[in-house]
Amino acid sequence: MSAVVLKSPEEIALIAESAQLVSKTLGMLAKEVVPGADPLALDKLAETFIRDHKGEPGFLGMYDFPNTLNWSPNEQVVHGIPDHTPLKEGDVISIDCGVFMNGYYGDHAYTFEVGEVDPDTKKLLKTAKESLYVGISEFKAGNRVGDVGYAIQQYNEAQGYGVVRELVGHGLGKSLHEGPEMPNYGRRSQGKVFKEGLVVAIEPMINRGTHRIVQGKDGWTIKTADKQPSAHFEHNVAIVDGKPKLLSTFQYIYEALGISSDEEQPFK
Repeated sequence: MSAVVLKSPEEIALIAESAQLVSKTLGMLAKEVVPGADPLALDKLAETFIRDHKGEPGFLGMYDFPNTLNWSPNEQVVHGIPDHTPLKEGDVISIDCGVFMNGYYGDHAYTFEVGEVDPDTKKLLKTAKESLYVGISEFKAGNRVGDVGYAIQQYNEAQGYGVVRELVGHGLGKSLHEGPEMPNYGRRSQGKVFKEGLVVAIEPMINRGTHRIVQGKDGWTIKTADKQPSAHFEHNVAIVDGKPKLLSTFQYIYEALGISSDEEQPFK
């Protein structure tokens, strides 16, 4: 991971443009995430949408990754590869998407429900998403990396969930993965100090059971060790005037699905 690079207001605006195109892509996909949907068809749909909006798929070809979307259903945590296995009723699917545009990256993720999902998994998704905003609240000038990680960890472990250790959030800018690393666990007042102009991707990866993970035979897909479901939510956030400002949004998803939410209001 490269060094920490603080961004000017102009650079933050460009990152926001890339992040917003990711947001619009996920919003476009929201109505397509239904039982019977073909993952590879949705992957191509996302690629076309991004290119039509003058962006480039941020993940396609990076580290030789073969697709536009990280497509990770059920017990897959992250970095899943889309194939022709259709979605089925009761699945949950983490869709992580990246865009490169105007020299800067956007990168965020949402875990969708496919049809009717069992109550225990619904609770996992709800808690994991809530913990994203709990973590974002700690991302402010003068705080440290450990403050964000501690907040996310405590929120999820209080519900008995496993917080993935090996995979972390990251800084974001001209590179997809800049410093600092942003773990979803940690100790208060530990790690790098947050400063004005820092832009990061905060992304809780939370398992219904153990925090332990295993890597699939494809060299990419990360799965829970106990095969229980996982949830993944990610936002891009900048420190502006000392406080966290969201550069990405889930509102396009909510508009597509008819969901009302004011969860992002404190970070506008």
